Amino acid sequence: MSEPVTHAEAVETVRELIKDIETAMLTTISGDRLVSRPMQTQDIEFDGDLWFLTKKDTSKYTELLADPRVNVAYAGKSYVSISGTAEFVNDLERKKEMWNKMYEKILDVSYDDPNLVLIRIHTETAEYWESGSAAKMVTHLLKKAVGKNSDPRSEPGLNETVDLTQAPNQS
Repeated sequence: MSEPVTHAEAVETVRELIKDIETAMLTTISGDRLVSRPMQTQDIEFDGDLWFLTKKDTSKYTELLADPRVNVAYAGKSYVSISGTAEFVNDLERKKEMWNKMYEKILDVSYDDPNLVLIRIHTETAEYWESGSAAKMVTHLLKKAVGKNSDPRSEPGLNETVDLTQAPNQS
């Protein structure tokens, strides 16, 4: 059993794990099914919230209006699954700060287009598998597939879940 971590330690751990991963998979709820799509990770430091850009005339916008619960998955040297709640933010200065020419080509809009909106994910928990544990995870999944008992949490450091919510009186 690992020791509890502070909010700052949890945020720092997740920051380090996702900092070099350019693309995340954002999962939304659409009626009775889950929908995932790739999203560009913003070039800003993770502080406990995740930020993405989208257009209002997309299915993800409609899905998030109906149900703001999301999961954001990162895969690279480590694997991170973050759950949280999305909100839309119309902040022209923040859009400008995040903007680059690639978005203009991909989204076919400029940063000041009224159809462009920010998605802010208020993170709640992050589950991660650290570097070097991928082989152990594959072994666990293979054992599970053939019916053998295996628990990825039985390996020290293999898999952890951290709370990213911050108590109201913490700084």
